Amino acid sequence: MIGIKSIASYIPAGRIDNIAQAASFDRDEEFVLSKIGTTTLSLKGDAEETSDLCAAAVRNLLAKNPELKLDAIEALIVVTQNGDAEGLPHTSAIAQHKIGLPSNVACFDVSLGCSGFVYGLYVLKGFMEAAGLKNGILVTADPYSKIMDRTDRPTTLLFGDAATATWIGSDPVWKLGPSSFGTDGSGAEYLVVKDGHFHMNGRQVLGFANSNVIPQMEEVLSKAGMTLDEVEAIFLHQGSGAIVELLTKKLGENGHKAVRDLCGAGNTVSSTIPLLLERYAFESKFDSLVMSGFGVGLSWASALLLRNKP
Repeated sequence: MIGIKSIASYIPAGRIDNIAQAASFDRDEEFVLSKIGTTTLSLKGDAEETSDLCAAAVRNLLAKNPELKLDAIEALIVVTQNGDAEGLPHTSAIAQHKIGLPSNVACFDVSLGCSGFVYGLYVLKGFMEAAGLKNGILVTADPYSKIMDRTDRPTTLLFGDAATATWIGSDPVWKLGPSSFGTDGSGAEYLVVKDGHFHMNGRQVLGFANSNVIPQMEEVLSKAGMTLDEVEAIFLHQGSGAIVELLTKKLGENGHKAVRDLCGAGNTVSSTIPLLLERYAFESKFDSLVMSGFGVGLSWASALLLRNKP
């Protein structure tokens, strides 16, 4: 059985004061707290590349798990849409060298945004099972600061930089349960890069999430013979305070199960869910949780995680 053994993260030391940034757009602290969800955004250093964030997260994972040796890692997947330089070569190859992984490791990138962690888990699990591999690492690292227009209020108040590293292997803490995936390219224009800068239609994204996320989570749970009433926790992509609040209200009596925490970093794209898992899942009493990532594509993905009991 292959599943999640451990998660570690790297949040750069740089910070943006979101209260001050909001004030430049005539928005107050109440707006930041209610609509955005964090008073600070994390920011990578000018000299830090995406692969540096990847390497830092993996080093933290190795420090957290001394039993995991470099030469035992057989696969490295990097989920990013903002890789090193101009995207060639693949960022995972550059990260492999910086981490010091052996040359017989399989490395490739997955170009997905906020749904990327859930997609990446099942891509890596399937790849490992097909190839007979024992240890793999899924990295999420998508520094949107590379494509941010700091004069654009709808986006500059939301996004922060971070990376996570998830160890996938046998005898896991969390088993990967049923999953469901979706894509609607007709909404591609709602989250898009044009002329080097990121643009977002927030109203359309809210509507998309409102229509698709909870039904998909219910579909996933039905595959396991469960309902939202029975699952113990709900881990949503932390797109913004507003979108998490919208979905929490839509969950009704199950809304209290939804974790809300932008980790003082902001919307870190594919890293928001693993950051939550790292903080709230491993040492919890939860035996089951459902997670959902949604965004660029438009793309959405949900899955059930079940604690692996001896």
